[in-house]
Amino acid sequence: MSESPPRREPAPVRHFTRIIDVALAVVTTAFFVAVAQATGIHNPWAGANPLALLLGALLLFRRRRPMTVLLLSIAGIFAYRLTGGVSPAGWIWPAAVAYFTAATTPRVRWVAAIGLAQLVYSAVDFRRVLDTNVPRYVIHVAGEGLLLAVLIAAGLTYAAVMRWRERLRETDSRARAAEERLRVSHEVHDIIAHTLAVVGVQLNVAADTLQEDPAAAAAALQLAKDVRNRAMTDLRSLIAVLRDAPGDTAPQPDLASLGALIADARAAGLRVTLDEHGDPASVPAASAIAVYRVVQESLANTLKHAEAGTAGITIGYGPRAITVEVADDGRVTPGGAPVVEGHGLAGMRERVEALGGTLTAGPVPGGFAVRADIPVARSTP
Repeated sequence: MSESPPRREPAPVRHFTRIIDVALAVVTTAFFVAVAQATGIHNPWAGANPLALLLGALLLFRRRRPMTVLLLSIAGIFAYRLTGGVSPAGWIWPAAVAYFTAATTPRVRWVAAIGLAQLVYSAVDFRRVLDTNVPRYVIHVAGEGLLLAVLIAAGLTYAAVMRWRERLRETDSRARAAEERLRVSHEVHDIIAHTLAVVGVQLNVAADTLQEDPAAAAAALQLAKDVRNRAMTDLRSLIAVLRDAPGDTAPQPDLASLGALIADARAAGLRVTLDEHGDPASVPAASAIAVYRVVQESLANTLKHAEAGTAGITIGYGPRAITVEVADDGRVTPGGAPVVEGHGLAGMRERVEALGGTLTAGPVPGGFAVRADIPVARSTP
């Protein structure tokens, strides 16, 4: 299986990393030159300044070729020392940024091996001081070793933090995808439930009138076909989401689609009334879809289970919340038994609660009612 391409950072992040690389290159060059002059190098252009410029220039490529930059930096330091140059800042420090960057890669063991080899050479090269100043020799070798250990540890820590952040991003992305798929599953249930309810009623009408009134049977079948076609269009849009092709999706139904929903229920023999008050123009898209799905699922349940003849839909568009109530005159649970929530009612409740609202459903005098209170999100000034 081919590896997925590396995630491309946003433009501001890329610009910021370039600025950091340039700043590190300038600091490395300037500090090396300053230390060289402070330690009494009389002709820095004989070796110290070119080495400083080389070390700084290499850092501009440290993210793309970290190991190459490290090896070239060390090679430059060795070439400078072997030609008789006196290192004004030891062996490890001039390549400190290169060591750190290489330690963030999976080749950290090679980085440690290279650093250890350089330390051994540094200890051998500095052995002349043993005869005159043992403490200085120990401090020099131990300091170089400690610096190398700190650089490698810092690189490992940085790499671990970056992996942890990447895992957090992936987890968050998977969670959002799972939430979207759960939302789509609710949409699919609502569409199928409503379609089956309306189509089932129309098929019964066609079966009952096929012999006595073929025209009425044909009209019922045509209506069932139209409802089915609309449902298939919605389902294709939602399945595209499940297939990770959001560009192929169609807009979700909203308040403007309530008319077709009510027309389907009326064609199925249910007398439906709609009472709206308030201003629907300011309703956010998420709340509008929730209102539509609550009405759709309520009418589907009425057609399938309630044996109702009438249903009244009342929608109030308030400044802070939308109130949706769908009441019918169908049968209620015998003996006042509690309502058993199926997938449809549970899906409605989850949808409304996800927006911070509440949903109640149960028997009322003369029938059954579903009521949802959905908050309207407002942007703060």
